[in-house]
Amino acid sequence: MRTVFFDVDTQIDFLYPAGALYAPGAEGILPAIERLNGYAATHGIPVVSTTDAHAENDAEFAQWPPHCVVHTAGQQKPRSTLLEKRVAIPSTAGEYPVNEAQQFLIEKQALDCFTNPNLSGLLARLDAERYVVYGVVTEYCVRCAAVGLLKTGERVELVTDAIQSLSEEGGRRTIDEFVAGGGHLTTTAAILDAG
Repeated sequence: MRTVFFDVDTQIDFLYPAGALYAPGAEGILPAIERLNGYAATHGIPVVSTTDAHAENDAEFAQWPPHCVVHTAGQQKPRSTLLEKRVAIPSTAGEYPVNEAQQFLIEKQALDCFTNPNLSGLLARLDAERYVVYGVVTEYCVRCAAVGLLKTGERVELVTDAIQSLSEEGGRRTIDEFVAGGGHLTTTAAILDAG
């Protein structure tokens, strides 16, 4: 079964207490993210890593505190989550060299990764039958990615020990919505043991 891993917004500003928009406890899922991305690299599984890439005066900052501003430390992914062969895909429509890449850094300026006009074409090219989703935060960007992927009609799995929510209630509500929409729940161990 052709599988693609979806690593959602695992960036310094969200993962660490010093980050501009820290999700409390998010640093606790970093070991699982590292293991999942490493597993993907050794098993030839493409990783789509969504990343906020905001301008200093981004419209989103009317709703959220400034975060993940391009070229700041907080916008970066921890080195341990990066694969050797990677390509950044901006949110400007275009053709980008993806042939040799293991990891695709999908840049976005909104919660929903599908606002990047290049994502749908990349997914068509990857032709997955199964998506494995993890990252931050559950009730916002993870939800957008998981619900959007369910619309492809393919199997979508949410790794419950590799996601972090801002509120327990919001996270639970998102998981319930995901399962009701046909999604499947899994764990890091189940993914790694399957290989």
